Amino acid sequence: MRALIFLLLLFHAFVTGAVHAADAPAHGATPPQVHQLPAWFKDSFLDIREDIGEASKSKRRLMFYFYQDGCPYCSKLLNENFGQKTIADKTRQHFDVIAINIWGDREVTDFNGRTISEKAFAKALGVQFTPSLLMLDEKGDTALRLNGYTPPHQFSAALDYVSQRLEKKQKYIDYLRAHASEPATGQLHPEPWLMSSPLNLAARATGDKKPLLVLFEQKVCAACDEMHRDAFTRPEVADLLRKFQIARVDIASGEALKTPTGSTLSMRDWTRKLNIIYTPSLLYFDQTGKEIFRVEGYLRPFHLSSSLDYVASGEYLRQPEFQRFIEARATARRAKGERVELMK
Repeated sequence: MRALIFLLLLFHAFVTGAVHAADAPAHGATPPQVHQLPAWFKDSFLDIREDIGEASKSKRRLMFYFYQDGCPYCSKLLNENFGQKTIADKTRQHFDVIAINIWGDREVTDFNGRTISEKAFAKALGVQFTPSLLMLDEKGDTALRLNGYTPPHQFSAALDYVSQRLEKKQKYIDYLRAHASEPATGQLHPEPWLMSSPLNLAARATGDKKPLLVLFEQKVCAACDEMHRDAFTRPEVADLLRKFQIARVDIASGEALKTPTGSTLSMRDWTRKLNIIYTPSLLYFDQTGKEIFRVEGYLRPFHLSSSLDYVASGEYLRQPEFQRFIEARATARRAKGERVELMK
């Protein structure tokens, strides 16, 4: 009898693994690294309304951690953020954390009581980057959402902001600027391809079909320094930048600009209207002034160039899931014998 049960379990594991392998994006010849989740993450039945209620009763809030195996930024979050005892302890004290695999097939009972798969749940929430962290209030509304990797000092500030229930009292970007200082050059980096001030983003050059890229930066920003120093100097990134009209917005500036839709606002006010919560953020707009894609988390050059290619090639119109575009792009390069370095 035990042997029969073992064989049935083995068969189930084989079938489940095959299903996941079929659904997961291709990663080339090397299998994706399976991430070891912290033991203190909540072991949930994935009934979202129940999870919100249980967190509320414990005076905690619910946090969803959206991930995928093989994601280097997920590894950074688990090792460099949750690997710090102070951050792990703070998270455990104030949050119930539930992991959601964006390619997974576990059943989730969503906010409306529907039963859907993990991947359908992630898609319905528009998850385009891993890791993404969705922190909910007691009613199930979004208190804060972090799309992409956030460095430890900023992530710790995000935990404080949500656990102190400040989302209805103060904009997160303002809280972050006041509570997450970091060593940086303290300057906005000049680039020859940036549009000159005053910015009129509604007046596009006649006949110029290039999409618009707007960089949201601030002077004290280590990730901005790194992007200009390391990413923008890479030949592939530099070539892709030529396919855009590019403007920079200083998120703290009172300087007026005309937005892509023709409104006149200060840079600071437009930043808040767009709910920019990270610098540098990259927002892409089409010829009509409609935002079509944004990047608002830490990226190394390969993923930065992938976002540029995603928009410049028009693939965002054909492939709505950015992660699948990235995987297809990496696989095609490996097939040509190229070495794909995700974090270099």
